[in-house]
Amino acid sequence: MIRIILLVLGALGLAGVAFAFYTNSISNPRVLREIRNNPDGERAQKVMGISLPDGRTLPVNYLEENGMVFAGADGPWWRPLQGKGHAVTVLIRGEERHGMARAITDDPEYTKDIFSRLRPTAVPGFGTLVEIRFDDTPRVRTP
Repeated sequence: MIRIILLVLGALGLAGVAFAFYTNSISNPRVLREIRNNPDGERAQKVMGISLPDGRTLPVNYLEENGMVFAGADGPWWRPLQGKGHAVTVLIRGEERHGMARAITDDPEYTKDIFSRLRPTAVPGFGTLVEIRFDDTPRVRTP
């Protein structure tokens, strides 16, 4: 019985490693390449690239509203954005923009309101809201 449990746990661990490899090495780079190469495409209308303080760049769904951008984080990538905010660069429809991003962890009503538009079909109460406010850096269209 213990042997079966260990085999199942090992298989789950291996599946987790395989998923992480697929996401980080295959899927994410492919999506980032697509939104860079086709900034007017269907995917680029919903997905932006965000460069985090730790150097990673991830594709995430976004909502642009009132001069700000919002993203919903399902994984732990938002953790470096806790506190007062951290500098990020985003790529939205071919434009590179610089701003301050912070994870909203203390305002469930605000999160619920934004998520109602950002991800209306997602499971309610799941995910962390990331809010990005832009500085005065001019927008730069990338090739």
